[in-house]
Amino acid sequence: MPDTPGTSGTKTHGSAKAMGALTAGGLVVVTAYSVALGSNGWLWFGWVVLGALFLTLVALRDT
Repeated sequence: MPDTPGTSGTKTHGSAKAMGALTAGGLVVVTAYSVALGSNGWLWFGWVVLGALFLTLVALRDT
């Protein structure tokens, strides 16, 4: 289906927004887990990877 004028990139924008919400939510979960049960390096590593993917998505969206 062809893009209509003025709507190009809305699909990417929506996915970037969802990825940002997931990244922020992940930070809250990892922080709460660390406070309640102690730090877990794998959780923080996973969150850093998720954040890097989000930044990559945002960088690619702008090009």
